[in-house]
Amino acid sequence: MTTVIFSHGQESGPWGRKIRAMAELVESLGFDLGSIDYQGIPDPTERVHKLLSETEQINDRLILIGSSMGGHVATAAANELDAAGLFVLAPAYFMEGYEDLTPDPPGMPICIVHGWHDEVVPVENSIRYAQQCHATLHLIDSDHRLTSNIDEINDYLKTFLKQIGA
Repeated sequence: MTTVIFSHGQESGPWGRKIRAMAELVESLGFDLGSIDYQGIPDPTERVHKLLSETEQINDRLILIGSSMGGHVATAAANELDAAGLFVLAPAYFMEGYEDLTPDPPGMPICIVHGWHDEVVPVENSIRYAQQCHATLHLIDSDHRLTSNIDEINDYLKTFLKQIGA
């Protein structure tokens, strides 16, 4: 069996609009799923520790999905969790003042979705990261929230899950 774990962004929660929409797709495809609650934890390193702790009892194959800071967190934990794949939305890579915290690319299939009009995380950061690790990169006509593009994102997610044989 495969379990999909969601990691939300700095300003959102574990069952925000995007996660609920993606979770509906994930469940319809027969996956187990979970979403970690990082509310009240501003430090990305503490969030990584929480993700590792909350998933240590899961004996399934894992796929990690993260949005913004959740994308950074999922990426940072991916190798240690031996994840089968990583799907991230507007991931907080190479943020000014925190460049050193950007995780090294994990050794698994990675798909990045980022909005051209992102006012929080520069789209160039995802382009740079995707180039470093040869990730699949989808640049879409959206802002940081990406909520107006959830159908498009779910199409990319469904394709990603099929590609990694989940």
